[in-house]
Amino acid sequence: MKKLRIGHLTTAYHTCFILMDTDWIEERTDLKLEWSLFPTGPEMIKAFFKNELDVGYVGLPPAIIGIDKGLQIKCVAGGHVEGTVLIAKKDFRTLKDLGSIRETLNQFIGKAIGTPTQGSIHDVIIRKLINEAGLKDKVAVKNFEWADFIVDAMKDGIVEGGCGTPPLAVLASRMLGAKVILPANVMWPCNPSYGIVATMDMIENFTEALEGFLKLHEEACNLVRTKPKEAAEIVAKTIEIIDKDFVLEVYRVSPKYCASLPREYINSTMAFIPVLHSLGYISKTLTKNDVFHTELIEKIHLEKPHYGDPGMLG
Repeated sequence: MKKLRIGHLTTAYHTCFILMDTDWIEERTDLKLEWSLFPTGPEMIKAFFKNELDVGYVGLPPAIIGIDKGLQIKCVAGGHVEGTVLIAKKDFRTLKDLGSIRETLNQFIGKAIGTPTQGSIHDVIIRKLINEAGLKDKVAVKNFEWADFIVDAMKDGIVEGGCGTPPLAVLASRMLGAKVILPANVMWPCNPSYGIVATMDMIENFTEALEGFLKLHEEACNLVRTKPKEAAEIVAKTIEIIDKDFVLEVYRVSPKYCASLPREYINSTMAFIPVLHSLGYISKTLTKNDVFHTELIEKIHLEKPHYGDPGMLG
């Protein structure tokens, strides 16, 4: 029996929360999964450097930063795209009201936006948008170790908004009446909100075990799209502190789930390279082959990509 040490985040739409509370692993594979929770992607990358993980659920910018520093990992599957939203207190106006990203961000002049740690996908995206709007020295970005702290900071007036995942948006809406002012599809089209990364040791020496895990990940992605109520019930049972309706709201805020690695996913990921370099997060240019290993998921996911097919979430 092969043991896989898997890193994951608190993000409710990751398939880990389905695999944790079903008997799929025991019934269909000869694997033992050891789960480790991390507050952010950058913290998970530190664990990879310490050789504490074999596989991880992570936004790809932190993975790219690790690869730039010599970490021997690659992305072997997708999972979800467009998982970053900008939320704000209820007196703020939305993109629909104001007509442009620049005008929407102008509302934060002299104020601060909270986001997870530096190098997280949300941190990179909001800094890019602020810079493009000419607001680098006018809008502050405050980084938090745990995304949930952003809601507390909004409540306490430390930040006026937050840039993070759909679960953050749903939590802030329930607790503060906050709203999404820049939706997921405009922040960075097709951005790789999370993928599955694996060590080169796993890819080269334990291919069968990795392939077995990816088959279940693919099946769980399809469950979210085609049977979201069933998936939400499993996730709510696993996480416990949230209910099924919370998970369904999360799914609908950003409904693009799939395990494949199509050209659009890869191209959007590679577009982060110059941005990460300009922010000083990486030191060199990386290629597609430095970041991706697509052969396994291409064997497993034989259909067209489902990112544009929300299934029952549509």
